Amino acid sequence: MQMLSLEKELRENSYPGRGIVLGRSKDGKKAVAAYFIMGRSENSRNRIFAEEGQGIRTQAFDPSKLVDPSLIIYAPVRVLGNTTIVTNGDQTDTIYEGLEKGLTFEQSLRSREFEPDAPNYTPRISGVMEIENGVYQYALSILKSSNGNPDSCLRYTYTYENPLPGEGSFIHTYLGDGNPLPSFEGEPKRVEIPDSLDEFAAMLWSSLNEDNKVSLFVRYLDIATGAAETKIINKNQ
Repeated sequence: MQMLSLEKELRENSYPGRGIVLGRSKDGKKAVAAYFIMGRSENSRNRIFAEEGQGIRTQAFDPSKLVDPSLIIYAPVRVLGNTTIVTNGDQTDTIYEGLEKGLTFEQSLRSREFEPDAPNYTPRISGVMEIENGVYQYALSILKSSNGNPDSCLRYTYTYENPLPGEGSFIHTYLGDGNPLPSFEGEPKRVEIPDSLDEFAAMLWSSLNEDNKVSLFVRYLDIATGAAETKIINKNQ
């Protein structure tokens, strides 16, 4: 698969929606995760990322303006032992609880489908990063309607064993803006991952559409030691 410019992918898409990037730093030493959210409505834009334990949770920036929390307030990132879970909804908890019970990533998601937000039927995108004894692997999943038809759920899982240095995978919810919003198609995009967390975060944030971007989370995990470096950027401060 061709290596794409993540900066170009974001700059040329005014509304990719919510996005997950998982990969490995160029020097091979860090497992990398990034998650961003965007919004078109006042309710969706009225959010921030806040740290919660080893993960994060979305919160209303102005609680008085919160209308419907059902699909916008959740924990996008949770950590279970040596596994980091990143998703665009409350399926983070579903995966966490499934892994605790001994289910696989894919099995844990069998009880979930795309979001019930007709007519968009927003895909549920999820990722897990696992580091064990200095070995790193990650996986991504998307649960989506069949070309906008909610009668059928399409389930795709992509597993990346020993990901190569400087490479990552990018998956997002929408192909672009529209009404209804068109769901992501194809397999995750192959993108470059730099060594610097600050450089990566700055590129992502500056490349997201100024009107629609809401919050960004980036984490670099040392594969040898497990030490984590995290950056959160919120448009609402």
